Amino acid sequence: MKSYIPNLLTLSNLACGLLAIVSIFGGDYILVAWLIGFSLIFDFLDGFAARLLGVHSELGKQLDSLADLVSFGVVPGLFMFMLFEMSWMSGEPSIEFLPYIALLIPLFSALRLAKFNIDTRQAEYFIGMPTPANTIFLLSLGLWAVYAGEGTAKNVLLHPFFLTALTVVTSFLLVAELPLMSLKVKNVKWTDNKGRIIMLALIAVLLVVFRFRALAFVIPLYLLLSLIFKPNRS
Repeated sequence: MKSYIPNLLTLSNLACGLLAIVSIFGGDYILVAWLIGFSLIFDFLDGFAARLLGVHSELGKQLDSLADLVSFGVVPGLFMFMLFEMSWMSGEPSIEFLPYIALLIPLFSALRLAKFNIDTRQAEYFIGMPTPANTIFLLSLGLWAVYAGEGTAKNVLLHPFFLTALTVVTSFLLVAELPLMSLKVKNVKWTDNKGRIIMLALIAVLLVVFRFRALAFVIPLYLLLSLIFKPNRS
């Protein structure tokens, strides 16, 4: 029975992703954020359970990617689509076909996940933006835009040109040959974990200062620190 536990956790990730899609169409974006939060937890737990129980399998690997494609590919893509639909709130006219650019996100997420499954270089570090990190970034910016009061922040974050640039850049980062820090901690040495420790400390400061808006700054911070503390590719 223990061999089924990681797969059940993966299916829980997928279930939360599907419920998040329903919530997007219902306009309940706070619930979307909560559901994706649970997807992230289940995504962590399935791998942890597989390692703890020693029950790695090819089925589990493929199922994990399929679940991630929904929760961290389709969900942020549809969420971005809805933001494009709301871009009139910025006061700028929007081109009719522009929202469909958001579909680049699930397409490039699928490509990133397929590459990850066959790329043996990503055991110690990531190459390209992980799909969960990209989802956190897009959802945090989107929630900021939707629930911000009238003013510059809403006008900028919901501007169709900004949404287009955001979609294209984040889609590119998913598949870019850019080595990024892995968050896996294998020992307690400062020299091996200084980048992770500094990042966690700065995230804590950002959360105190900006609260939930801090999530919008976490991914740029992650990219910057990955450039400073370049992963060893040897």
